[in-house]
Amino acid sequence: MTNFTSNTYALKRKILTFTNKISNHLSKPEKKFVADITYGMLASRSCLLTDVVDQLHEPSKKINIVDRLSRHLDKGTPAPAAASYLQQVKKMVPAEPVIYIDDSDVVKPDGYKFEALGIVRDGSESTATKSVYKKGYHVTEACVLTASNHPVSIFSHIHSSREKDYKSANTITFDAIKQGASLFGKATFAMDRGYDDNKMFLKLDELGQDYVIRLTAKRRLLYHNKWTPATELCNRRKGRVKTSVFYKGKEHEAYLSHVRVQITASRKDIYLVLVYGITEHPMMPATNKAIKSKDDVVRVARTYFSRWKIEEYFRCKKQMFQFENFRVRKLKSINALNFYITLCMAFLAMISMGSETNALKAAIIKTADPVKEKVFFCYYRLAKGVSGILSYAREGVRLWFRTKRPKYRQLCLKLAV
Repeated sequence: MTNFTSNTYALKRKILTFTNKISNHLSKPEKKFVADITYGMLASRSCLLTDVVDQLHEPSKKINIVDRLSRHLDKGTPAPAAASYLQQVKKMVPAEPVIYIDDSDVVKPDGYKFEALGIVRDGSESTATKSVYKKGYHVTEACVLTASNHPVSIFSHIHSSREKDYKSANTITFDAIKQGASLFGKATFAMDRGYDDNKMFLKLDELGQDYVIRLTAKRRLLYHNKWTPATELCNRRKGRVKTSVFYKGKEHEAYLSHVRVQITASRKDIYLVLVYGITEHPMMPATNKAIKSKDDVVRVARTYFSRWKIEEYFRCKKQMFQFENFRVRKLKSINALNFYITLCMAFLAMISMGSETNALKAAIIKTADPVKEKVFFCYYRLAKGVSGILSYAREGVRLWFRTKRPKYRQLCLKLAV
């Protein structure tokens, strides 16, 4: 690749333009901090403050810069910045948004000084037959699909049951649902089996939202005025609609069927979509969206299967930005740091929406040197390419915030008369 400095300058300018939109209503020191932390994490691919400082190339002592960043994180997430971020995300989303809600974990097995550190199930080491528990925090995330079919977060909260005045995980999930409903008016919420709860169905009905929620094998449904196990309905029917779906990184042939039922929560008519041929037991997504044709059945099934993107979103945060490697100890600071990682992911989403002929995007992908020409989830190569281009920088973004000084008048001497 030629002309590295031009690409570096163009990328810096794009990052500064993005962060200025987020920090538009903040004070000047806070604007500088938002630019510093976002640029530093994108350049270092790390949320560790010492790694961030290395990419800022400031003449001050390293410990002083780390202290400055820490003090800003201690203040928490600025409300005007969070509101501006949501407005920027809203511009990336198509007319009929799809929102995924899922829980993850942040494991700190050797941590002792972190505030309200609890016990969580380690998803990376646990299996279907064995659960591994370690010290850490729960993470509740809500992501919306952009026009380029990539997830970007609209709600991300790190919490622990050991917090003072902690209510429940459901309360935080309800906050995520309300956030999506207030931001878009109406959306389709896609969730996995962990959210097969009557409270979830009632909350979504109360807010007037559409949903696609996979049911568990224990669920009983009202079918022809008789309460019937959902698994029994699977055994009675066969998939008559054949379609291809993308599941766990591969294309699969699935056979679909649907049946109108009622659920114990609201006693409203919903549809149970039965998916055969993917797993050992049929999958059972339930939806309140109208199904009038085969295309509607296929659309509901694909909406559920696209839910894997939020799991890949979690994995990308942990691998590309070392999400579990933070050192800040207060829960308020941890959530603030999580917000700035979310900004970095949103910046990657903005880059992914660019045209393939865009010179900067082409330079980023070429710098990443990907093995495959095309992938369904491009955040990894974009993060690697951005970091590679910024590695040629010899200064950070501090000098881009020049102090505006008034023009001094020329000195005039009054002659005594």
